[in-house]
Amino acid sequence: MKDWNTIAYEAEDGIAHIRFDRPQVLNSYDLEVMREFPEALRAAEADDSVRVIVISGAGRSFGAGFDLKIDWSEAFGGRGPQSTRAMLRACVAFEITPWDCEKPTIAMVRGHCLAGSCEVAMMCCLTFASDNALFGEPEIRFSTAPPAMVMPWIVGLKKAKELLYTGDLIGAEEAREIGMVNRVFPDDRLEAETMRYARRLVAIEPEAARAMKAAINYSAETAGFRQAIDYGIETGAILDATPTEMYRRFSEIRKKEGLGAAIRWRESQFEDRSEG
Repeated sequence: MKDWNTIAYEAEDGIAHIRFDRPQVLNSYDLEVMREFPEALRAAEADDSVRVIVISGAGRSFGAGFDLKIDWSEAFGGRGPQSTRAMLRACVAFEITPWDCEKPTIAMVRGHCLAGSCEVAMMCCLTFASDNALFGEPEIRFSTAPPAMVMPWIVGLKKAKELLYTGDLIGAEEAREIGMVNRVFPDDRLEAETMRYARRLVAIEPEAARAMKAAINYSAETAGFRQAIDYGIETGAILDATPTEMYRRFSEIRKKEGLGAAIRWRESQFEDRSEG
């Protein structure tokens, strides 16, 4: 099995466990993760002994999304319409790999599950969460767009608008209530309970599991799932290419004082506007 720098991989008794392995930065995604995670998923998919794939994060978080220390626009050629479109398409191609994988995938989430990481979890067949998990897509607060507009398909239009308009975060129990999460467990039981369910899936004939996943996914595909995500890329590219005042100020603080200071500045503007 290939050794990856940002991904930990193990397979035993029909279960492949793929971990994002950048705990020092809350398992945020960089270009290397974007290359290695799909490779690991393809390796599990090609292994006939693997029947189910569990995806998690090393340390205390599933993931904090795409690493904001990276200037993603510059990495793809600048903050223009074509380059931002190329960036978002690359991000979506990365995030959608659990959806496109033929085998069942389970996201095992503890701690932060934010932005692109939240989208990866929603792209999995099932999501099991620790009671300390925190979900949300705060991209709009930084005047950028979620790469994959998957949330409306998971939680419905009204709740998706409530969360995506403000970038608000929610806890594991609320995520379960709205259908973003299947089950919530105490943190010290999360892995055992996730693996218990994964072992039940191992007992299912792989042909049956693949056929069931394909049929369920196809129902969303025929309803426009893929087209909606493609449209989200186009509109997101427009926003990402627009030099809004909020983005300019956030970028200025990030360059002068660091990412932490920029995030604290932006979040402070919501403190006196929280719901009572």
